[in-house]
Amino acid sequence: MTILSIQSHVTYGHVGNSAAVFPLQRAGHEVWPVHTVNFSNHTGYGDWGGPMIPASDVTSIIDGIEKRGAFPQIDAILSGYQGGADIADAIVETVRRIKAANPKALYACDPVMGNAKSGCFVSDEIPPLLRDRVVPVADIITPNQFELGYLTDSEVGTLEQTLAAVKKAQEIGPKTVLVTSVKRPETADDQIEMLAVDGDRAFLVSTPLLPFKRNGSGDVTAALFTGHYTETSDVKESLRRTASSVYDLLENTYEADTAELQLVQSQDVFAHPRMQFDAVEL
Repeated sequence: MTILSIQSHVTYGHVGNSAAVFPLQRAGHEVWPVHTVNFSNHTGYGDWGGPMIPASDVTSIIDGIEKRGAFPQIDAILSGYQGGADIADAIVETVRRIKAANPKALYACDPVMGNAKSGCFVSDEIPPLLRDRVVPVADIITPNQFELGYLTDSEVGTLEQTLAAVKKAQEIGPKTVLVTSVKRPETADDQIEMLAVDGDRAFLVSTPLLPFKRNGSGDVTAALFTGHYTETSDVKESLRRTASSVYDLLENTYEADTAELQLVQSQDVFAHPRMQFDAVEL
């Protein structure tokens, strides 16, 4: 599979394309990264260097790819952290152009906005643009539970509420929804879940909850799920592979006690997921 990945880039550490490209490559995919920012490190450190990339520069890169006659080769477009508010229209137009050349191409949007603990950490302009402009043209979205609630203006505290919010998201546009970091009253304190819905079929996977958080894990999750689903069209298999790889990556990072994901050190888990978790159909 060939995946065009439009998202942020950092030199130090692993978020955005710096988290997505290598795992996808180790899983066997060709990846063409297009950066929306070029930062020294992720913004969670409190300071960083480097620019946001103007939408005109992003479009110029897309134009160059088109001139190579490469659009028909693209099986999926993946977008993540968008940087400036002007990037949304550039992504939507890119999706339109690529799908005109290859109608089978899928567009996967990771609607990066924030999380339940931190709230929104993007510009106030970004969430409405994602909800109103970008998500409606997506085939796949990969929000965390907090982002799903925002996109659909829904309560998502219970499984029933989360499934209802997924249905509302599907009515906006995407057929396939992966919800990460799912917590509900029934979830054991030492577990965390992911929910994947494809049309009317829904699957839930539970993995041990490690007592820490690292930036970039959501970017790896969105990338791997997009790659697996584009390759297999099997939401259950894609969920199981993704859960396996991401858990092992996080466990390796936790054991190493590092501030950044142990991406390179964990490369074999992307190429050969252990498949140690089952996905239960709801």
